[in-house]
Amino acid sequence: MAEHEHVRVAVIGSGFGGLGAAVRLRREGITDFVVLERAGGVGGTWRDNSYPGCACDVPSHLYSFSFAPNPDWPRSFSGQEHIRAYLERVTDTFGLRPHLRFNAEVKRMTWDAERLRWDIETTGGNWSADVVVSATGPLSEPKLPDVPGLDTFPGKVFHSARWDHDYDLRGKRVAVIGTGASAIQIVPSVQKQVEKLTLFQRTPAWVLPRMDRPIGAAERAVHRALPFTTKLRRGLLWGIRELQVQAFTKHPGELGFVEQLAKRNMARAVKDPALRAKLTPDYRIGCKRILLSSTYYPALAQPNVDVVASGLTEVRGSTLVAADGSEAEVDAIVFSTGFHVTDMPIAERVVGPEGKTLADVWSGGMQALRGASAAGFPNWMTIIGPNTGLGNSSMILMIESQLNYMADYLRQLDVLGGRVALDARPSAVRAWNHRVQERMERTVWNTGGCTSWYLDASGRNTTIWPGTTAEFRRATRRVDLAEYAVLRAADARPGTGAENAEVAA
Repeated sequence: MAEHEHVRVAVIGSGFGGLGAAVRLRREGITDFVVLERAGGVGGTWRDNSYPGCACDVPSHLYSFSFAPNPDWPRSFSGQEHIRAYLERVTDTFGLRPHLRFNAEVKRMTWDAERLRWDIETTGGNWSADVVVSATGPLSEPKLPDVPGLDTFPGKVFHSARWDHDYDLRGKRVAVIGTGASAIQIVPSVQKQVEKLTLFQRTPAWVLPRMDRPIGAAERAVHRALPFTTKLRRGLLWGIRELQVQAFTKHPGELGFVEQLAKRNMARAVKDPALRAKLTPDYRIGCKRILLSSTYYPALAQPNVDVVASGLTEVRGSTLVAADGSEAEVDAIVFSTGFHVTDMPIAERVVGPEGKTLADVWSGGMQALRGASAAGFPNWMTIIGPNTGLGNSSMILMIESQLNYMADYLRQLDVLGGRVALDARPSAVRAWNHRVQERMERTVWNTGGCTSWYLDASGRNTTIWPGTTAEFRRATRRVDLAEYAVLRAADARPGTGAENAEVAA
């Protein structure tokens, strides 16, 4: 590898996970680190997703770091611009800018078994690091379906996460492909502008009202003057969601009542029985992520909107053809088709000591010890790794738990001393994954009768955590050295041909 800079820790990505890791490193007294970011600014998914109507479906005071409360959230559910501004403030408040390296997309990171370090090649230079913390996130790489004839389409095509703000949708015939969290925000945001909107719906979603409201100046003033009120608000929001978890993980039948609420929500806005039939799911609510919107159904009921209850299968010039034979002439296609979640692209760029990539090792399904460490990849850990996702609460809670684990991991390396690395034992990874998958069997995500982005190609749920956030926090509070092989550099005197030795923890 060409000339490089060596650091103790390299963090990959500057979204919530990467910035959280950077803050935690500084609070642990570690300043010898860099944050490698492929783009020109911080924010991660909240930088990349700037489509019309983009907002969070988790309450603002819960979708923020516990160590960086924000008394000035303008709404109970914040928009993309407010969340990105929050992350910019976190970056400045905690002095992270000197550690940021923008336009440095990781092309390859390779484990050097002799030096016990990672060699990292990026578009902005090369680094080596004792420890790599990968915080690229599961919602970072857009997923586009392979549609025959798409390359012949004469109009505009883009993914919701790569919105083209220079393209004017006004007066156009627009197709939105997909009915996920971004689609239900895009549809009502553009419906009034376009001549015709055609929604290609492969699977309908369960949608509940979005109980959003402005947070007034007086309310924000109270939070500023009395910080404990912000903490109390966050605690209440957290507690309510913790109480809901059992319905998702142990008693999916209890969700029938919520289905009735969702059907009433639809009936209030959609009077046409035929349209209601198209929009009514045939699977248990919660199997796919429950979506929140008070404007989606009213938009679909408008005369310039057509819902095609079938997926897009072919493009013939400017004509889009659905699986049921329906056709639509459009000027622009907006794909709201999600991301590479169970096949994270970063895994193809992580090369272990035997030359295998993490993608090779995960070809049969992702799995990592406590959602962080993959066997055969020493001193590499991931934030928002396998089975750390949530179906009903804030991912910031899970991120902070993983930051606790990261901090203790680094402390254990210090205690062990010298040139040392920790490699998750395959038996520990298997045992952890077995427990997770065993608990997953009766959850709504596995039994609800749907096919979701939570499931990988083999139908296994490698995305969601089947328990409460409190359980996960307890599970990641400390590193158990018995679950790791300890690798030490041999006496590296010149000419000795030093090799690594594995020692008992």
